[in-house]
Amino acid sequence: MQGTQAPAAPSPADPGFKLPEESASPQDSLPQTSPETAGRPLEVVPPPEGAAAATDTSTRDLAIGGVVFLILLVVYFFVRNAYVHHLVVRRVSPSSAGSAGWLLFVGLGFLSAAAVLAIINASKFLTFAVTGPLVAVGLVALVAALFIGRR
Repeated sequence: MQGTQAPAAPSPADPGFKLPEESASPQDSLPQTSPETAGRPLEVVPPPEGAAAATDTSTRDLAIGGVVFLILLVVYFFVRNAYVHHLVVRRVSPSSAGSAGWLLFVGLGFLSAAAVLAIINASKFLTFAVTGPLVAVGLVALVAALFIGRR
């Protein structure tokens, strides 16, 4: 028969798989020289007083926060439609009801943006410069939605 050959016998030069030789002690595998700084004491510098340690926000946290924020915006859009319908039933003009609904949407959006950012990384985003304007615009929009909806 052609094409079938008997397996070749291992050559005496190829011993096959061998386990590595074990050293006498675990210290043999470590380097025999130490760096110059090995004997010096370790110096730890504390952060400036009153400064919060800024931590890095991972992209995974930002992606999760963005998805949560988008889901909230979709929910707020349905809440806006229900609020506009409620105002029209109460005999508020449709244009005023629509304006009040959009102000409600904007107010809830800004407040939830502040909340999501604070949850993602409080030490980085929970500052007056970031959270203050978001909360202020959100509250002003909610108050304006309530006043415009009363007309």
